[in-house]
Amino acid sequence: MWEGITAGLTTALDPGNLAWVVAGCLAGTLIGMLPGLGPITAIALMIPVSYSLDPAAGMIMMAGVYYGAVFGGSTSSILINAPGVASTVATSFDGYPMARKGQAGRALALAAYASFAGGVVGAVALLLFASTLAALATAFQSPEYTLILAFALSSIAAFADRGQVLRSLAAALVGLMLGTVGTDQSAGVQRFTFGRLDLTDGLSFVLVAMATFALAEAFRMVLAGDDDAASTRFAHARLHPGDARAVAPAVGRSSVLGFLVGVLPGAGATLASFFAYDLQRRFRRSDAADGARGIAAPESANNAACTGSFVPLLTLGIPGSGTTAVLLGVMLSYGVQPGPRLLEAEPTMFWGVIVSMFIGNVVLLALNLPLIPYISRIVYLRRRVLVPFVIVFSLLGVYLTSLNSFDIFLMLAFALAGLALRLAGFPLAPLLLGFILSGMLEENLRRTVLLADGSWTFLLDRPVSLVLLVLCVLVWLGPLKRLLARKRGTQGH
Repeated sequence: MWEGITAGLTTALDPGNLAWVVAGCLAGTLIGMLPGLGPITAIALMIPVSYSLDPAAGMIMMAGVYYGAVFGGSTSSILINAPGVASTVATSFDGYPMARKGQAGRALALAAYASFAGGVVGAVALLLFASTLAALATAFQSPEYTLILAFALSSIAAFADRGQVLRSLAAALVGLMLGTVGTDQSAGVQRFTFGRLDLTDGLSFVLVAMATFALAEAFRMVLAGDDDAASTRFAHARLHPGDARAVAPAVGRSSVLGFLVGVLPGAGATLASFFAYDLQRRFRRSDAADGARGIAAPESANNAACTGSFVPLLTLGIPGSGTTAVLLGVMLSYGVQPGPRLLEAEPTMFWGVIVSMFIGNVVLLALNLPLIPYISRIVYLRRRVLVPFVIVFSLLGVYLTSLNSFDIFLMLAFALAGLALRLAGFPLAPLLLGFILSGMLEENLRRTVLLADGSWTFLLDRPVSLVLLVLCVLVWLGPLKRLLARKRGTQGH
């Protein structure tokens, strides 16, 4: 391993490769900041550039684009509540309210430092445990993935305030229903398309996320009527005293959790960020740093998960997400076959990509921290300027994704529905979580049902499934305990 690390350092510190690390991180960050343009778009845009490079330099640049786009995606989530990247949805839950309170610089600094920490932890784990974790990932099959997704949906209790569990469940159910719109990939049958060809491919994440969060928030600001900016003072990229100590435990456990989730094929940074936010809410304390931890947890998790997703890609040749599927295509175009023999066939590229992640995370931090005071000024615009800005960005983000005018009208309808749900007191986070997980849950549940063949006792014979079943039960014990305590208190009075 030490010989490999030495070879990786030699490759990553080559002046030409260093330049490509910086270029990839910069391009990924800038593209990731734009709502609707996530890591897949960023990598697709850089593919023509990668063809002129050797495999090691090309993959080093593409890796930089990947985690740079995830790193930059938090910016639009925090500043204008427009999570164009699914893995930064959880960041907007506490990040956007903090920005509206005049702490945009602090929120962006927290996201930057947490992303850096998560990326470094993930790179260290990838360096030390890649082959071991690849064997672990192969133990997960459809039953385990079904239970993981059930656990993720059960975690909506973490997003629910006191007395809001049923409304959160209803919102999650709506999200699951929206995820069924389109063509059933197994049977090839159209569902809930109402005969419109525009709906045969289903609803895109960008459309639903931008409509329910960004556009609905812009409409809410219009209804609020006042024209006050969030703050007029200059936002420095500084943490409050005690922030680092307060968020350190959340960053540590979220980075480890995010990396482990990222290792599982099909899980990815989105699931990791929701799990980390859920875990943080269970550890939450009623103090001023609570919002800071709500930003640090998902940001460290999603960056660690991005690094973790390279484990199945490099060691098994299995793409764990849409983004790593594109990266797999790039590797194949170089004539490189990822899998168990990659370490022997292409040791320079294998170790060079891993070591370059350390350099890339330092580059991302160095690029973003000086820009935070200027980028954060967006949120301090008056509403008469900020609302049109959010609306234009939202509409452009959706239109550039599909180039279909029908999506614009559909987005407006979803935004109005999202506004109505918000005014009625329904949380929108569970809705988006249900929508994101709907396709994965349906696919894995269908396979699990086929494996069960009428008997579900086989789940008890699988150790991982049994552990996940216990976790799902434990997640619901908290809300049930609170419900019973409330009923007893009511009867006592």
